Amino acid sequence: MEYIFHTLILICIFGTLGASLNLIAGYTGMLSIAHASFFGVGAYTAALLSLSTNIPFPVVTLSSIAVSCVVGMLLIAPSLRVKGDYFVISTFAFQVIAFQVFNNLIGLTRGPMGLPGIPPAALGDFELSTPFRFFFLSLVYLLVVHWIVAKIAGSPLGRVLTAIREDEVLTSTAGKCVALDKFLVFIVGAGIAGGAGALYAVYIGFIDPTSFTVMDSIFILSIVVIGGAGSVWGPFIGATILIAIPEALRFLGLPSSLAADIRQLLYGGLMIGFLLWRSQGILGNDVVEHQNAKP
Repeated sequence: MEYIFHTLILICIFGTLGASLNLIAGYTGMLSIAHASFFGVGAYTAALLSLSTNIPFPVVTLSSIAVSCVVGMLLIAPSLRVKGDYFVISTFAFQVIAFQVFNNLIGLTRGPMGLPGIPPAALGDFELSTPFRFFFLSLVYLLVVHWIVAKIAGSPLGRVLTAIREDEVLTSTAGKCVALDKFLVFIVGAGIAGGAGALYAVYIGFIDPTSFTVMDSIFILSIVVIGGAGSVWGPFIGATILIAIPEALRFLGLPSSLAADIRQLLYGGLMIGFLLWRSQGILGNDVVEHQNAKP
């Protein structure tokens, strides 16, 4: 039973990450490959605060969100000067830099050795030390994040974000402050990812740089693409599918090295399949498909 709750917790955490990237890439059209860096910033912030202070877990989580928002500002402020492929390259470069910082700032992060012994989350005297208890915390965070995304998507700001994705120049000529809206939504997405990182750190109890690589950013992007960009619950469906695949491979009795290779092949095959035959994803609308059909 604990194994089932462990899987559900991972689905909730990565579903939250997918929802936050969906807000940036799916609704606004800013394709970012730096989301694992915000995830890592939140995780390291939570780990360091939990190991060195007695700050309550809710405050630790809020601190992780705040620090990730600040780091998001450091990326989006200069990146607003570029668009399209150049924006993607700038986020890729930021992700590489973030990994190097995690890996080489040994005095703070312990580098490749990681940070072990992170205390479990606690709400007052109630310790969330079992997967069963922690699942409800991760589920609440998932639901709150999806509620926030749904509110933004259904608000005037959400309609502006969709307009930016469709035609940024036209949206700007209509009198909308495109740069400010992109700046704000990117920070919100980074903060949400930082909160997910805090949950991940206190649940696993150990973090190291290998959990926050470029491949992890691509994995989060895959969740959005497969689940459906621009759909509120699409990332949750994508996370469920992509988390369930490697877990299902455990029951086949394959060697760990072979299972890892098969998992990557399945991820790649799913991505190619969806991009070719259902580019809008499982729950996504037909906007992306119509865009791809344009000459």
